[in-house]
Amino acid sequence: MPANKFALLRYRIIDRCIRNRGSKAFPAKDDLRYACEETLYGSDGEHISMSTIDKDIWAMRNEGELGYYAPIKFSKEHGGYFYEDPDFTISEVPLNEDDLNAIRAAAETLYQFRDIPLFKQFDSAIEKIFDRMKISTVNSDHRDNEVIQFERVGDYKGSEFLQPLYRACTERHRVNLSYKKFKGEEIRDYNFEPFILKEYKSRWYVIGKDAANDKLKTFSLDRLESLVELDERFQGQPKFNASAFFEHSLGITVTDDLPETIELEFTSDYAPYILTQPLHPSQKILRSENDSMLISLNLIVTFEVINTILSFGQHVKVLKPAHLKQEVKRTLTDCLNRYE
Repeated sequence: MPANKFALLRYRIIDRCIRNRGSKAFPAKDDLRYACEETLYGSDGEHISMSTIDKDIWAMRNEGELGYYAPIKFSKEHGGYFYEDPDFTISEVPLNEDDLNAIRAAAETLYQFRDIPLFKQFDSAIEKIFDRMKISTVNSDHRDNEVIQFERVGDYKGSEFLQPLYRACTERHRVNLSYKKFKGEEIRDYNFEPFILKEYKSRWYVIGKDAANDKLKTFSLDRLESLVELDERFQGQPKFNASAFFEHSLGITVTDDLPETIELEFTSDYAPYILTQPLHPSQKILRSENDSMLISLNLIVTFEVINTILSFGQHVKVLKPAHLKQEVKRTLTDCLNRYE
């Protein structure tokens, strides 16, 4: 039976007491009970029975779901408990080989983003975890011979803002940022409450609230001119839910427009790509025949939607809505005209 949170806390207290090398080495059962009572409830709190401590010691020694298998022994000479392995602690995470391989794979994955300042700290943290677990760290030979590789561009403009923005998001600190749009030379300053960082097509964005007008805004980090962290804290935005915010979005752009049903007809040679890698979670297959496949999407029509459709070239045709069909047709006509 899985241990409840109070039992898990008692296990850690008992572990700490048994590992103590000071004046209270070899704690007796009553010492363990008192330490648990004092830590969990205080001197005037609830009492813990000796039988509970007995069960805790048994669980730490034998409970398979815990995975501790703690080598707890009783010393008659000292009248108390000790670890047969003096270096043992339940803080050492019990992992099998599959677990270790998964962590190594995650480490290799994060290492590939080492050029981005925010992720440099994770490489050091993983090394510490490996050291704590007494297993080999990420092998440098593996780093030179990657078996998983992600698409990366070189130095990402604006990556220096990732770490302070990550800190501001997690600690709910306002920031002052200066921002310049692609079109135009004007630089505007914002008192901004950052909620979440999002990556899309090798660009990083921060989504949050403009403190001046309470409106949600999205800023691309590569267009930030400067960023200053402020001491001002802000209350969390209980109504902001990242999944819901991007539910009808393809990419990063979210507008006040309502989502629409988009119908796209793909040629048969492109159908397998769309089946195996859906364009959006809302994708539905309306028809699949030898010569074509018809799908529907429920999305806000943005320039990212249009660009995605255009990227399929002659392999796709927009059927609905009419205004999107006309916009794609106009863009393709303009493109053709450039070659005349």
